[in-house]
Amino acid sequence: MRRRMTLRAQLLMLQVVIVLVTVVGTGAVASFLQEHQLRDNYRDRMIGVAQSVSTMPVVIDAFDDADPSATIQPVAELVSKSSGIAYAVVMNKDGIRYSHPDPGKIGGHVSTDPGGVLSGDVYVGTQTGTLGRSWRVKVPIFDARHAVIGAVSVGVLESDLRAQYLANSGWLFLTIGIAAVLGVIGAAWVTLVIRKRIFGLEPEQIAGLLEEREAILHGVREGVVAVDDRGRIALINDAAVRLLSLPNGRELVGTHALDSLDADLVRLLDSGDAEQSLVLAGERVLLVRRDIARISGRAIGSILILRDNTELHTLLRDLDGVQGVADGLRAQAHGFANKLHVISGLLELGRVEQAVSFIAHERSGGTLSGVTGRTGIQELEVAALLLMKQARAEERGITTTIEPDSTLPVLASRPSAEILRADLITIIGNLLDNAAEATGAGGRISISVNERTAANGAGTFVVSVADSGEGIPQALRERVFTPGYTSKAARPGPVSTGRGIGLTLVKRIATRHGGTVEIGGGLPAAGTPGPKGEACGARFTVTLPAGCGDIAPAGLAGASAGGTP
Repeated sequence: MRRRMTLRAQLLMLQVVIVLVTVVGTGAVASFLQEHQLRDNYRDRMIGVAQSVSTMPVVIDAFDDADPSATIQPVAELVSKSSGIAYAVVMNKDGIRYSHPDPGKIGGHVSTDPGGVLSGDVYVGTQTGTLGRSWRVKVPIFDARHAVIGAVSVGVLESDLRAQYLANSGWLFLTIGIAAVLGVIGAAWVTLVIRKRIFGLEPEQIAGLLEEREAILHGVREGVVAVDDRGRIALINDAAVRLLSLPNGRELVGTHALDSLDADLVRLLDSGDAEQSLVLAGERVLLVRRDIARISGRAIGSILILRDNTELHTLLRDLDGVQGVADGLRAQAHGFANKLHVISGLLELGRVEQAVSFIAHERSGGTLSGVTGRTGIQELEVAALLLMKQARAEERGITTTIEPDSTLPVLASRPSAEILRADLITIIGNLLDNAAEATGAGGRISISVNERTAANGAGTFVVSVADSGEGIPQALRERVFTPGYTSKAARPGPVSTGRGIGLTLVKRIATRHGGTVEIGGGLPAAGTPGPKGEACGARFTVTLPAGCGDIAPAGLAGASAGGTP
């Protein structure tokens, strides 16, 4: 098959054609203008000579002589030689010559029609006469009474004009040739420079590389955001658009990062060194790494690599829950064995009535039934979460009470039950984690989960978690929902542990559903009840509309960030 012309050959040919067309076109126009300028100069000269001869008194007076040519011929020859024209022919009103470059033609009739000029008009044009084809000017001669008595014909041969034009155009043609050669050399140099700039690649190769780059960038699961040194977004892939819940990525390219990205991401861009940190974007927990893009050692911008840690947090939470349930079962099995030993001892001592009484006073049911049996919480995943958190808190010396009036039916029949269940688990898990860290050993936590129906028939889910910690001052009750705000010391490690995003996540989930989060007084510390009606600690009350499960989450719901204010 015939090979396609390379880019280098195409560029060279295109530029050579452009150079040649430009140079030849310019030369043609210059040559045309030069010829017209030469003719204009001769025309002005011939008109001046003809008018001078036609007004000479010696010529006009000679018309009355017996032999006019004897006077007029020497004058015409002198004028022709001095002015550089080919001839000056004087004729009478009958067209009889009184002068001519060839004396043998004097006295004969002119070879061209003199009618127009003898009628008083001036003629300028090209005609063929006895000397050949010439460009000529004819002017009438008037006597003292302004009557036409003859005419003067002044001309220059076309062959002389052509010879003079070619003589003057030599330098023009030489300049055009030099310009064409230099243009071709320059075109070849430009072609080499362009090919070097594009690394010697052909258009198909460049298009292939671009398509591969786009496919790779938009195919990876990690989000990539590139920002140039002016703070404008240079590149953003589909994963970054999805993780950051942004509009069309192509529309964001060229916009300022401060106007399109979250403040936490912009803060990372402004940091001096490469680092990575956990950032809450909407309801997603992202691990963001910032790197500096360099070309030849020169920094040209920054690159943010976004990894979705929401699923990882969910898995860790589930693993934590399984471990907590296992620990709870182990503790329950140990306690159950002790109770069996007591019952066995009483029976061996013959104290049957005491053994029956001991059994009657013990709580009945298994692990989950301890929650579902004593309360109205029938949703098993929520009950399992409460049981796990209660067991973990007891290991830390924290008393966790699930209010007996709590009611939560099975959510399987609700619209978008999975979303609603995941959001409730996220809210409860984060609030209990915050409360446990706020109270510490010896503290108390109380939680209630209820589905309530208002007088107008509207239903709401209400989650309330109270603790006996130090509480939250009134001035800080809005600030605790700010991403990154925490009263706890940062944990050591190369990556931020995500502290300060738990309450932010709770707030954003409630806002997405059209609900509210309120902060009030909690429980008094153990042994210090305080005055009647006075509460210590903090109480977080989250209210969600009963139909909130119909709202799709902005991010992957169900992540417990584990952060504390």
